[in-house]
Amino acid sequence: MHLLEVENLTKNFGGLAAVNNVSFHVDEGERIGIIGPNGAGKTTLFNLLSGFLKPDSGTVKFNGENIIGLSPHKIVNKGIARTFQVVRPFRHLPVIANVMVALKSPRGAKKIEWLKTMERKAADMLEDVGLSELALEPAENVGHGDLKRLEVAKALATEPDLIMLDEPFGGLNPLETDFLTRSITRMHLDEPSRAIVIVEHKLYALMKIVKRVIVLHQGEKIAEGTPEEIARNKKVVEVYMGKGI
Repeated sequence: MHLLEVENLTKNFGGLAAVNNVSFHVDEGERIGIIGPNGAGKTTLFNLLSGFLKPDSGTVKFNGENIIGLSPHKIVNKGIARTFQVVRPFRHLPVIANVMVALKSPRGAKKIEWLKTMERKAADMLEDVGLSELALEPAENVGHGDLKRLEVAKALATEPDLIMLDEPFGGLNPLETDFLTRSITRMHLDEPSRAIVIVEHKLYALMKIVKRVIVLHQGEKIAEGTPEEIARNKKVVEVYMGKGI
C-alpha cells in the first residue's frame, strides 16, 4: 500500500482544467519534486491534496483511507502537513510561539509541564531549520528567508508522515537557498520514514533533494522519473525548459 495514492484527479475552473486526470503515488520516506511552468497546476494540486479545494473527480487516499472531502485541519491530523508560497505568521508573536501554536498538545499533562514540553519541542524544530537564535524575536522583525524556514518548522511541528513544501525557496538568495536545502535534507535523515513532496522552480536546489520528479504542464502530468531522466526528456525540455535543465 502506498502512503499517498492519487488517481485521475481533476479540477476545473470556469471550464478550464487546472488539474486534469493526474495520477501518482508517494511511498513512505520518498522525496518527490513536482515541477512545471507557471499555471501548470502545481499549487492547485497541493490545495486538492490538503483539503483547501475539492476535486471534480478522482480519488486521493492516504494510508489507504479516502481523504477527499475532509477539512484541512482533519487532513493535518491524519498526518499531512504543507507550507504555503505566501508566508503568514502570527507577526506579533515570537518565532518560537509561532511553532508552539502548531504543536499537538500532550495529553494528561499539567499546564506548566505542558508549556515546558511544547517549548522544548518548538526549540528542537527551530534548531532543525537553523532559527534558534531568533526564537524570541517577534515574527514581524524576521526577514523573508527566515520566515520561509519558520514555515517549514511549523509544518514539522504537526509531526507529519507527509510534508508538502510549496516553493520553499521562493524569494531566497543563494545562501538562504543552500541553507534551507541542507535543512530539508537533514530533516529527511532525522526522520527517514517521513515523505517529502516539493513544488519548486529553483531546479538546481530541488534536484539536490529529490529522487523522483513529476512534471505538470497545463494541468496534466507529462513526465515522471529520476532527475536525470527528466533532464533528458525531450518533451519536458520543449514545454518547460526551452534550452534544457
